[in-house]
Amino acid sequence: MSAEYEVTIVKFGTRQAFKSDVYLNWSIYGRPDEPIGMDYYFWVIRNDVRTVVVDTGFSEAGGRRRNRTFLVRPLDALAALGIAPADAPTLIVTHAHYDHIGNLHEFRNAQVVMARSEYDFWTSHLAGRRQFSFVSEPVEIEALRRVSNDGRLTTFEDEIQVAPGIRMLRIGGHTPGQSIVLVDTAEGTVVLASDAVHYYEEYEGDVPFAFTADLPATYLGFDRIRRLVDRGEVRHIVSGHDPDTLARFTPVEHGQLAGLAATIGRR
Repeated sequence: MSAEYEVTIVKFGTRQAFKSDVYLNWSIYGRPDEPIGMDYYFWVIRNDVRTVVVDTGFSEAGGRRRNRTFLVRPLDALAALGIAPADAPTLIVTHAHYDHIGNLHEFRNAQVVMARSEYDFWTSHLAGRRQFSFVSEPVEIEALRRVSNDGRLTTFEDEIQVAPGIRMLRIGGHTPGQSIVLVDTAEGTVVLASDAVHYYEEYEGDVPFAFTADLPATYLGFDRIRRLVDRGEVRHIVSGHDPDTLARFTPVEHGQLAGLAATIGRR
């Protein structure tokens, strides 16, 4: 039987926007433009055997350049969970945007897992084009290169078992190697959708996000996640940025992360 884990969802940042900012060609849907919040998360997967951190949030510089608001610094949130970069937890990188790899350089000895196509794209000349460079930081891409040069990077093509009970699937769409993470918990299998599903409205209404490297792949990603749900392979979907995310799961009510975190499969 697969190992079971507790998943902790940590909200570390936020901003306010409009639907025309976050959805691709919002005007074609014939709906009013409305304010919408956008929250920023990372995720921790752990049991008695291992700890896996999924993405590392945005950095001070990356957040400040884009006027993002910290609610808690990601490293402080990890410390509140008893996790330090020096512990070298396994890191899963769902994609290489600034708000997902912003503190990667702090994990100097950690093993990192990401899709091969994601690494190849962000270390190519195309990553410098404005539509892509707007959502990345050169210093963070260099940190990713160092991970590879140090021999700490594991890449995969379409699917990889990171550990018993933890799988990573390349979805694409939002970025060339955008990945989701499937985690076995006591409450069933959870899909950490990251930015394959920024918002539940995006997924349920078939409304792609504004930034997408491959629009057909974005739609196919929605379809693939729906099949996982329809076949009973996934019980819960955890979005990448929806402010409603924490309310769907068991809240963390005490300590530094009270109101900023929720758990699934609490052990």
